[in-house]
Amino acid sequence: MLEDKSWGNRIFNAANIFILLLIAVVAIIPFIYIIAASFTAKEELLNKAFVLFPTKFSLEGYKYIFSNNLIIRSIGVSIYVTVVGTILNLVFTSFMAFSLARRDLDGRQFLMLVVLFTMLFNGGMIPTYLVVKEMGMLNSLWSLMIPALISPFNLIILKNFFQNLPGELEEAAKIDGCNDLGILFKIVLPLSLPAMATFALFYSVTHWNTYIQAVLYINDSKLWPVQVWLRQIVIVSEGGFGDAQYNDTNTAPPAQIVKMAVIVVSTLPILFVYPFLQKHFAKGALLGSVKG
Repeated sequence: MLEDKSWGNRIFNAANIFILLLIAVVAIIPFIYIIAASFTAKEELLNKAFVLFPTKFSLEGYKYIFSNNLIIRSIGVSIYVTVVGTILNLVFTSFMAFSLARRDLDGRQFLMLVVLFTMLFNGGMIPTYLVVKEMGMLNSLWSLMIPALISPFNLIILKNFFQNLPGELEEAAKIDGCNDLGILFKIVLPLSLPAMATFALFYSVTHWNTYIQAVLYINDSKLWPVQVWLRQIVIVSEGGFGDAQYNDTNTAPPAQIVKMAVIVVSTLPILFVYPFLQKHFAKGALLGSVKG
């Protein structure tokens, strides 16, 4: 019986490995195709419908993207918005989550209802635009950070995480004369690094991919993030109406090559950040779990 069970386990594990490998291959092939197509010469890409291993390499798409220093400036803008915006997100989210995690907070239930309400309903595009305009944030990078300062979903999860921390630690800190800010910075946040790393990744990806907000709130092209500029480059490469400074460049390569290069340029920076957060991200995925 034990031998049969052992063989059954082996067959089951082998089937699992095969299925997971198949899923992994299916998931990674599009990424390989995008990277390969971005480095493929236009003659080969036009003759082949699908390229995974190009025989003729070309940097034509990347040369076209970086033919103007505006793209370099836009990358700097995106990095600034991502770094500063993520820091502000973590600070304000952790402050509010720590406050709502205090069961003795007056009006706590009402505040939680307000937070839940914002998850289900919002004012819409036009009222939000009017609010941003009245606050004087049009044509300012603050318009890309302040309106999305706190995510209600992340706030609720972080609040629950704070509530699951042992209350004895807070009581011991108060006996030692620690105030609320001291408890937050010296006890709660150091114990919440996995959660903070997870939300840092969520917020940073959101800021890096900012597009609609930049189109709505920023008219100065010098303040456009990289996503907006990359979209402009794709429009020009397809023969559409784009930025005049790109229309003055040499003849654009095929639109397909430009699109693939744009995807690589807009994706790689955030992928480089993930390995540094992977360790904490794996732990943060189990937020709210109870350890025995």
